[in-house]
Amino acid sequence: MESHERLVRWLLDGDPAVAWQVRRDLLDEPVATVEAARARVATEGWGARLLAEQDPSGTWGDALYSPKCTSTTYTLQLLRQLGLPRGHPAAVAGCERLLDGARWFDGGLNLAKTVGYPETCITSIVVAVAASFGVVDERVEQAVAWLLGQQLADGGWNCDTVRRGSTHGSFDTTILALEALDEWNAAMGPDPVAAAAAGRGREFFLEHRLYCSHHTGEVVSRNYLRGAFPPGWHHDLVRGLDHFQHVEAPVDGRLAAAVEVLRSWRRGDGTWAGGARHPGRYWFVLEPARGPSRVATLRALRILRWWQAPVPGTNAVHEADPIDATTSTTGAGRTERIA
Repeated sequence: MESHERLVRWLLDGDPAVAWQVRRDLLDEPVATVEAARARVATEGWGARLLAEQDPSGTWGDALYSPKCTSTTYTLQLLRQLGLPRGHPAAVAGCERLLDGARWFDGGLNLAKTVGYPETCITSIVVAVAASFGVVDERVEQAVAWLLGQQLADGGWNCDTVRRGSTHGSFDTTILALEALDEWNAAMGPDPVAAAAAGRGREFFLEHRLYCSHHTGEVVSRNYLRGAFPPGWHHDLVRGLDHFQHVEAPVDGRLAAAVEVLRSWRRGDGTWAGGARHPGRYWFVLEPARGPSRVATLRALRILRWWQAPVPGTNAVHEADPIDATTSTTGAGRTERIA
């Protein structure tokens, strides 16, 4: 207990973007207290630094989508992940620039200048940030409808469905679509159609145990056995588990191997390291790649808290899945690229 309390105090001493989530996800503090702490994201630390980079036109880096890490799209995505409050005028202005600057195709959109068709990943990110920041625009609703129409028979989504006719879900595209639907449902209230689609999307991940081939059981890509932050457009084990805990999905034994991998990454001092970042030029580095990471530790602790909650009606918790999470990768499942 003392060790856990020490970790929590250490987390609370970090950036406001971490501290407010600790109060919500680990301490269950009252909503008013949590929201007061969350408000600091706009005025202090990482959130304030990102907001300061916005140019007078409402964009970041004078770019809607590329270069990725400093573009308006990915800066807004990071601000959403840090918890910038709903309705913040800078975020709303940025979202409006994305909606106005996009190329639209019957609800789907694209922000990449050289691509002449709708892009599922980009559409998902735009829906997620617009819904998160409270942008009311019929184009967002149309984009949600388009996303729902892109769901595949296996429950996943894939950017290559439009591009090449792919019929199997992509881990990277599916996690972005699920985050978009989660933000949409949170903003607009329960939507039975969107909720059902999200449930099928999570079942897609469960059938693949977040990162494995459902045919061979092998790890599809070593890139999925990581927890980089910010994650950008990439799926990985931690992002997937964090989604399940965030939506308070029922604990499922098919995720047990992923949880055991997460546990195995814990350092001797009780923290988790952030790990290597995805390539790219960032506005600034949130935390060093080596050494204890408050973001990684927060994410891990709240995932384990969700996982270790007693099974309803019993005192039991979920046991490990027999699948070996360290199985070698297979060349059959490449990491998808988005335009």
